[in-house]
Amino acid sequence: MPQIIDGKLISTQIKDELKEKVAKLKEEGKEITLAVIQVGNDPASTVYVGNKKKACEYIGINSLAYELPEETTEAQLLEIIDELNNNDMVNGILVQLPVPKHINEEKIIDAISPLKDVDGFHPQNVGKLSIGQKGFVSCTPAGVIQLLKRSNIDIDGKECVVVGRSNIVGKPMSVLLLQENATVTICHSHTADLKEVTKRADILIVAIGQPKFITSEYVKEGAVVIDVGIHRNENNKLCGDVDYDDVFDKVSAITPVPGGVGPMTIAMLMNNCVESAL
Repeated sequence: MPQIIDGKLISTQIKDELKEKVAKLKEEGKEITLAVIQVGNDPASTVYVGNKKKACEYIGINSLAYELPEETTEAQLLEIIDELNNNDMVNGILVQLPVPKHINEEKIIDAISPLKDVDGFHPQNVGKLSIGQKGFVSCTPAGVIQLLKRSNIDIDGKECVVVGRSNIVGKPMSVLLLQENATVTICHSHTADLKEVTKRADILIVAIGQPKFITSEYVKEGAVVIDVGIHRNENNKLCGDVDYDDVFDKVSAITPVPGGVGPMTIAMLMNNCVESAL
């Protein structure tokens, strides 16, 4: 029976540890405030923002919510970010992505102070990560590392394959695995013989945005499989990038969807918020 990696449980452990840290900071007279900006009312974004607010409340962080209409201009959004950058009471700034099409996402990410960029998306933080300097790390890949470590899965010396090369997951994921002394391969839509590459993986991390794409044919016997994807299938049930039922009997450990990587992203965001105050 494979180990089912419980992201809900591990994320709660992390949030409880952070709760204690926040209580101690409050005793020292330090408050932590996260500003969350959402432009428009994309339903998925609204759910994420709600979850982030709940997590803030749980660990004792103040949250400022900016719910802006769809027609908010880029200039107006940049003005709010500038105000928050200069507000000493605000430790972290998060703009919920995606933003409406008339707003340049890159410009928005660049405008957030790297010292308040709790999403870990600013080029300065990405650069720091790639050369091993301290900075904010993108929350989902940081969460995956915690899932592995807290499930007693050794990364050192393992062959790790990351499927997907996005700036938010794939690329930072590969750097974090390298920092843990793994041998890392990144695959993408142009990879030849994808199955042959993924079948080498001791740890397979999938973030490609295609429902149930990875079947047992892609997986080595006894591999650890981490599924970063989240979709709704034809029956409106949540599923991941991995065909969970198909690979289940072949793996030694696997993350379910939901309840695997998802809760970890918010836990690591909270971790970054606490770090921003230290």
